[in-house]
Amino acid sequence: MYGVTSRRAARQVLVGGVAIGGAAPIAVQSMTNTDTADIAATVAQVAALARAGSELVRITVDTAEAAAAVPHIRERLAAMGVAVPLVGDFHFNGHRLLTQQPACAEALAKLRINPGNVGRGSKRDGQFATMIEFACQYGKPVRIGVNWGSLDPELLARMMDDNARLAQPEEAAVVTRQALVASALESARQAVEFGLRADQIVLSCKVSGVQDLIAVYRDLAARCDYALHLGLTEAGMGSKGIVASTAALAVLLQEGIGDTLRISLTPEPGGDRTREVVVAQEILQTMGLRSFTPLVIACPGCGRTTSTYFQELADRIQSYLRAQMPLWHGRYPGVEDMHVAVMGCVVNGPGESKHANIGISLPGSGENPVAPVYIDGVKAVTLKGDNIAAEFQALVEQYVQKNYAMKKPAPAPAVTTAG
Repeated sequence: MYGVTSRRAARQVLVGGVAIGGAAPIAVQSMTNTDTADIAATVAQVAALARAGSELVRITVDTAEAAAAVPHIRERLAAMGVAVPLVGDFHFNGHRLLTQQPACAEALAKLRINPGNVGRGSKRDGQFATMIEFACQYGKPVRIGVNWGSLDPELLARMMDDNARLAQPEEAAVVTRQALVASALESARQAVEFGLRADQIVLSCKVSGVQDLIAVYRDLAARCDYALHLGLTEAGMGSKGIVASTAALAVLLQEGIGDTLRISLTPEPGGDRTREVVVAQEILQTMGLRSFTPLVIACPGCGRTTSTYFQELADRIQSYLRAQMPLWHGRYPGVEDMHVAVMGCVVNGPGESKHANIGISLPGSGENPVAPVYIDGVKAVTLKGDNIAAEFQALVEQYVQKNYAMKKPAPAPAVTTAG
């Protein structure tokens, strides 16, 4: 599709009913920023992320109180009808927390282990083994997530020393990338030795530099067939974080690398945590890899579009479509593939409207104050007056109901019996 390289035959991992890898769609993940020990706040944020479309949600498990809260969080979500799988994020003391609170492991759908801080020196292997044993006992998959901000210093030092002895040493940045991949692969090998199946392992090697991320994942993908989790770590705030994440992940996704992803945006003060979910969905949808919500095509505006009316209508329609998707998802299968055009003048307006499932061309500067609406390439009606927005929204809803409603099965033919 759209020239995207066929995806690798990665091993498929099941995480609480969500398939990652193999022929499964690329999954969208997110992470809470609440104190997990605050059960009410964490439940509310997990539910919000799930409603926004997150297919897995990671929560921090860093204290005994947080570990004890996890089963209660799972229970409350289940009572709300929120079945999104929970991933436990462990650093430094995961072996101890799981030993103290085994119900935490049982309630989680997946464990995330960072091999760079699971333990130091002689303690490292035993503490890593303890966590893998809990994963095996409860049948949980594990993401072995390496991060260059917490890369095993002993491994990196050893590889730097080996590199320094070469006749033509590599640059330090290259060796660091190699160490990330080595850490992930070696930890996966150990996990298998400790009893975890290969189809219970997801790998990630996260960095915050775009070119570094591309290089690391190309190397990792070439050297294993584990399912891979993508993400540019510490992407940043606002447009910078969105652009950097898109620049890195789009290259990898185009090459068929990656089975699940998270956009690590820093929220604006008081911002909505669900923004990272929307960005992840939009990356996948604009690349033609998945569909989540109808796409709104809108022009940027120019000197011909002196009115802001088309901008307001585009925003209104886009917000309306996204808000409706939780209701439409089961009722109108395929609606997520619909395209809606909201254009500001006659230059490209009619043409774009004809290419969309349904589109409107609003009057620009100097045009007649009318707005033709095209449905499946054919001019259907011309709107005018003060109620164009409401009338167009009604036409969009009618289009959805007419074209995407689940088809009722035809009645079975009557059976007659010869007397």
